[in-house]
Amino acid sequence: MTKKYAIYKSETGYYYHEYYDTLESLKGTMFDGIITDDKLPVVLDGSGGYRHFSEADEYKFVKIAESDGCPLTLEQMYFKNQNSFKLGWMSPDGDTYSCDYTSHTKAAVMIAEKFFGKAKFPERTLGRAGWLKIIDSWDGTQREHGQFVYSLTGKITKRQADRLFDLGLYENKEVRQMVRDCEHNW
Repeated sequence: MTKKYAIYKSETGYYYHEYYDTLESLKGTMFDGIITDDKLPVVLDGSGGYRHFSEADEYKFVKIAESDGCPLTLEQMYFKNQNSFKLGWMSPDGDTYSCDYTSHTKAAVMIAEKFFGKAKFPERTLGRAGWLKIIDSWDGTQREHGQFVYSLTGKITKRQADRLFDLGLYENKEVRQMVRDCEHNW
């Protein structure tokens, strides 16, 4: 069934919310009979709520899209090889997929599905396949946020090391240790 989505752009990729502009389109949803015609159009916030949609008032709104499934590809939702990459996932080949500090799990689901099929534990699936997780290292006591590079296997490929160097992460303590532990295998 084709649905409408409001598409928005963030620094790390596009995201979407379900969009409804008719009472008919709300049939079968939890908002059927709750949202009245005078409240339309609306977007669902993904947390069980909704808000009135007005294009002029929507922050970072791009367009309305129609789709039978997810309206965005992996590379649209999590920019691939973005020059300003800070946080996200890195493949064994050094390709990066950007996300914000709260979206690693959502990104892992899409990445794992694309490269490995449906996975019961997507983050673990990526980790076992040699993917690196680059996370925010702020612990609440530091003055500034940093980046921490995590490897489930403790290993790193030469391509990942080269890409981490390009991203300015080569001097991180954990990266230096992984490079020392793995460079004899390159």
